Amino acid sequence: MVFYFKARPDAGDYTIFMGLDKFENEELIKYGFPEDVWFHVDKMSSAHVYLRLHRGQSFDDISEGVLEDCAQLVKANSIQGNKVNNVDVVYTPWSNLKKTASMDVGQVGFHNSKMVRTIRVEKRVNEIINRLNKTKVERTPDLRAEREAVNAAERAERKLHLREKKKREEIDRLEKERQAEMRSYKGLMVTDKMTSNKDIASSNKSLQELEDDFM
Repeated sequence: MVFYFKARPDAGDYTIFMGLDKFENEELIKYGFPEDVWFHVDKMSSAHVYLRLHRGQSFDDISEGVLEDCAQLVKANSIQGNKVNNVDVVYTPWSNLKKTASMDVGQVGFHNSKMVRTIRVEKRVNEIINRLNKTKVERTPDLRAEREAVNAAERAERKLHLREKKKREEIDRLEKERQAEMRSYKGLMVTDKMTSNKDIASSNKSLQELEDDFM
């Protein structure tokens, strides 16, 4: 089971989601999207909350309002963190999550600690939690199939871009060849390499004169 929420409307159309338990968390870790950003209460047990950004965005593009929604949802879904104030929430791109065979189910590390950021949540804001809960939807998605569909679409897009690139390169090559032929043709047309009508007339006169002299 995965729970889906909608971030505040004035920030744009953003989906926030989290797994029911550590087993769903494991699936979310495995089949995440490049646009996903992972949130967790620092040094405490909590839900693994994800924000799905728009394509082409990075976690530098997260607005303060959406960031607050995610942080509040993480805090509210931490048994210990929900009871205390001044809780730190860490977040990082999904691609920075590190999973090894020795880790427990649902446990993760980071490839690069410099890509992990922290936001301080002073206290629970019920207004935010209530608004998010009103948008809550429960689904049992096939995360693997969703990820494979995205991979297939990305491969098709890369192939299309490659074909377009090759087409542009071929057009550029043909244009360069045409320009080279034009320059070569113009080179043959320069004055010092051509015989003018005047020259021909002059030559004809000389031949006539020679014939007259011969007669």
